[in-house]
Order: sequence, then structure tokens, then C-alpha cells
Amino acid sequence: MVEEQQNSTSEYNNNETVNDEVAACKKELTEMKAKAETNLAGWQRSQADYTNYKRRSEQEKEETVKFANSMLITRILPIIDDFERAISSLPSDICNHPWVEGMKIIERKMKSVLESQGVTPVKAVGEAFDPRIHEAVRQVSGPEGIVIDEAQKGYKFYDRIIRPSQVAVGNGEPVSKNDEDTQKDVGAV
Repeated sequence: MVEEQQNSTSEYNNNETVNDEVAACKKELTEMKAKAETNLAGWQRSQADYTNYKRRSEQEKEETVKFANSMLITRILPIIDDFERAISSLPSDICNHPWVEGMKIIERKMKSVLESQGVTPVKAVGEAFDPRIHEAVRQVSGPEGIVIDEAQKGYKFYDRIIRPSQVAVGNGEPVSKNDEDTQKDVGAV
């Protein structure tokens, strides 16, 4: 019986040792799982940060390429203005001359090239004055806050204003007959 008791005690000690080892292993496993989850979360954050950085840098690169031509375009716009003024001031007897038609075609081609690059004119006459897209150069008789005349066309390059429209804005006074005649004679501001 003593031998049985010793075997029983020995088994009990072995079981207790095994149980302690199992508990230690479970504790270590739990710690390792927590560490693995922390590492995984850190890796996922780093991956997301990298993805965001990559997207942002691609966006910035596209913006740079997109707006790199804006300086060149702002230098071409006065040439378009000159074409428009020249064509609008032609005497009526030569308007249908082949040379004049050629100049009109060149003007249209230049405008279409600019449009294909994202350049569009800003609407002005008849619109409410907006200081973000219009530059008031004078006030004239007419509905208050409404653009009455345009001295120089404004242009947008995609969604950015690269040149505001220079405009005459109504001051709220009624338009008299003399004012109408003066505005017709002056044409642009």
C-alpha cells in the first residue's frame, strides 16, 4: 500500500507538473497571441499609411503635371484676346475675304486646343458679380451686383481660375438712354 501511495503521489506530482507546464504554456500562448495581434495591427497601419502615401504622391504628381502648363497658357491668352479684338473690329466689306477666314480658323483652332487642355472661358455678362472669378474695373448703371459688360475675358484651367474676368458691374441705378448709347459705343469696358 505504501508503494501504491508513493505511485499515487508520484502521479499526482507528475500531473501537477504537467498542469503547471500546461498553464505556463497557455499563459505564454496568450502573451504570444497578444504580441502577434499587436504586430499585425502595426503592420496593417503601416500598410495603410504606405497606401495613403502612395495615393497622395500620385495625386500630387498628377496635379503637378496638370498645372505645369498654366504659365504657358496664361501667356497664350493675350494672343487669343488680340485675335478676338482684331476679328471683331474688321470692316464689314472684308469680313468674307479668304485671308480673314483663315485668321478666324486659326483663332478657332487655338481656342479648341486650349479647351482640349482644360481651359474654359468664365461666364460674365448677365451673371451675378463673384469676386472669386470676376475683377470689377468699374461700375455702370444697371441692376445692382450684375455684370453688365466684360473688358477682358476670364479663364479657368480645370477648376482653377487662371485669369479673372475684368468686368463692369451694375450699381443699381436705372439705365438711361444716354447710358445705353454710351455702353453700345464703348463696347468693352
